[in-house]
Amino acid sequence: MLKGIKLRLYPNRTQQNQLEQMFGNDRFVWNQMLAMMNERYQNNKALPFLGKFKLNYLLKPLKKEYPFLKNSDSSSLQVVNEFLTQSWKNFFQDKTGQIGKPRFHSRKYLKKSYTGKSIIKTAGKRYLKIPKLGYVKTSKNGVLQNTKIKRYTVLLEPTGKYYLSLQVEISEPEKYSLTGKQVGIDVGVADLAILSNGLKYPSFDSSYFEKKAKIWQKKYSRRRHLVKLLVLQNKNKRVLCPRSLESFTNWQKAQKSKAKYQAKAANQRRDYLHKLTTHLVKQYDVIAIEDLKTKNLQKNHHLAKSIANASWRMFRQMLEYKCEWYGKKLIAVDPKNTSRICSKCGYNSGAKPLEIREWTCSKCQTKHDRDINAAVNILHKGSTKLSGQGLAMVTS
Repeated sequence: MLKGIKLRLYPNRTQQNQLEQMFGNDRFVWNQMLAMMNERYQNNKALPFLGKFKLNYLLKPLKKEYPFLKNSDSSSLQVVNEFLTQSWKNFFQDKTGQIGKPRFHSRKYLKKSYTGKSIIKTAGKRYLKIPKLGYVKTSKNGVLQNTKIKRYTVLLEPTGKYYLSLQVEISEPEKYSLTGKQVGIDVGVADLAILSNGLKYPSFDSSYFEKKAKIWQKKYSRRRHLVKLLVLQNKNKRVLCPRSLESFTNWQKAQKSKAKYQAKAANQRRDYLHKLTTHLVKQYDVIAIEDLKTKNLQKNHHLAKSIANASWRMFRQMLEYKCEWYGKKLIAVDPKNTSRICSKCGYNSGAKPLEIREWTCSKCQTKHDRDINAAVNILHKGSTKLSGQGLAMVTS
């Protein structure tokens, strides 16, 4: 079973310079190979497509012509060819015309990273031996015990922090004990998860970090604009030693501060979702959820930001793989009419505005909480779907 692990890296100054060179080498190889393939495609579109193995043969003469490429992990340059080949395949196989040809990578591209397939060795609790970099200090690597690293990615985030993302192969994780309980979950905006048993879990509140990020975004935009004016003035006055945009650090500090608050919000939201989904998978053997099309729902500009902040898609993804890991069952059901039907008598009372949070069934006079009623209906649909698959629903 494959699993993703992310560790913090603490490279020294020399290693940081090496990483900057390796990031640039990946970008350089991408652009060189892309330029060659573009020219080949323009000259004769009927020529056979170059796969990743043929591109890898070209790396050897390229390294002789540009010796600085030898400073990179050779497997990372092969991965660049793999990504480029996949981009061309997507272009050729696309029948909608929405996917264009691969583009050149700019030096101003914010995401700095490289991916390799070489062997990484652990050295104690706080060090890893990474190809070309040597021993790099890291966060505690005890999670790497009894794992086989398949692929790794070193990345520098806009906050200035270095991370190591690992794709590892592990043995089957320990299964959670069965509880004999099932639950239906309705997702919402104010409350992220509303359970069929009446429990409600609120959405993560990111307003503080969003406010801070917005403040620093304004500072960043203003400072960058002023710097651009100064650079333009130097150019117009023909100053002997004009300053470049990168020589001003004040706007770069604002950019890092903005990125820091955005990263804090994302990390805390992810941590909250991990804790909530793990708790649900431990508590219930069968979980029924709505099969929502989040992308379509976000077309409503009144709800788009709230839906994105609630992270419905991430919530479902976490439930999916954790249920698979720990031997539980996740069922996605059609959300149609779940908030319209009375969960007690089954009467459909029609559509209701979003501001109506409670209603009374006109047939059986049962008073419903809108979200809890929807969660119960989701559970009923999940039970029907599971029965249709020849399995029995557990009873609480």
